Amino acid sequence: MRQKFHFDFIGNSKKFFALSLGIMLICLILNIFVFPTQLDIQFTGGAIMKYSYSGDLSESEISKVAQAATKEEVTFQFSKNMSAAATDKNENILSIELTEAKKITPESEKNISDALQKAFPKNNFERTEITSVDPSKGGTFFLKCLAAVAMAALLMIIYVGIRFRKIGGISAGCTAVIALIHDIIMVYFAFVIFRMPLDDNFIAVVLTILGYSLNDTIVVYDRIRENRRHMGPKVSTADLVNASMNQTLSRTICTSITTLFAISSVLVIAIIYDISTVISFALPLMIGIIFGCYSSIFISAPIWVMWTDYKQRKKTEKKNGADKKNAKSEKKSKDDTDSDAKKDNTGSVKSKKKK
Repeated sequence: MRQKFHFDFIGNSKKFFALSLGIMLICLILNIFVFPTQLDIQFTGGAIMKYSYSGDLSESEISKVAQAATKEEVTFQFSKNMSAAATDKNENILSIELTEAKKITPESEKNISDALQKAFPKNNFERTEITSVDPSKGGTFFLKCLAAVAMAALLMIIYVGIRFRKIGGISAGCTAVIALIHDIIMVYFAFVIFRMPLDDNFIAVVLTILGYSLNDTIVVYDRIRENRRHMGPKVSTADLVNASMNQTLSRTICTSITTLFAISSVLVIAIIYDISTVISFALPLMIGIIFGCYSSIFISAPIWVMWTDYKQRKKTEKKNGADKKNAKSEKKSKDDTDSDAKKDNTGSVKSKKKK
């Protein structure tokens, strides 16, 4: 008879905790010393100008001409025009960004436009868009995004707490959110390592991963609840969770692989056509889904087991302490009763002797 696959997730949980902490530590060191965090102008404030142009030009040459036309520190991004109105005359897009909460003055805009048209007269340089973000509004937008993530996490704790109250709902919700924080940290480091500035795509990826990872975690908790009913209360929490996770493992992995195939196809198309906004969404999302699947299996449930065992130990210790206290109290009461009886007997004997 073929033996079914069975892995001891709880027994090996410390190894997976160490793996996650090791990855985070390496990424943190890279973040501090090699790849500093970059914030988009949506969060820091600043301005961006977009130009369309035709033909194949050297990106370094365009950057040199545009930089010479302005005294500000600017960054450049090049991409393909994927709009329906794209023609041979506007097939390429040049984005010029002024960071550090600076604004593009009409004089700077005119100088850059004149310099580009003068240096490349046959390439149809034309300004298509100017976007300016006030620093205070950028900061407010960032705080609102963080508030949205915090509110989503709180609602998840409440939802899981209500739905799985028979297996300690609040603890299950809190451990699910711990796993989600793990996923958010990994997505953040994905943006940092791949040199992508944190923008609205980061918030979109985080919120997507919150829902996706929570779905995987709920599948595991649902199986734990069913198995608790079928296997009975005498089965240890570790054995219960191990059985449940082995039963849902193939479903979780297959779902993640299917999702990864869909997102990877989008990523490949975005890389071919150099669509930076789609790349900065699809690539971190793929990494987030991988770690979301990982945390649902190797982080969330093992932490829940540790939490549940801790609560049971405390409950047992409290009960034992109460029993010991009651036993001492009963013993003291009995001793007091015996002492009183002795005194009564002694008093009776003395009174008889006097008579």
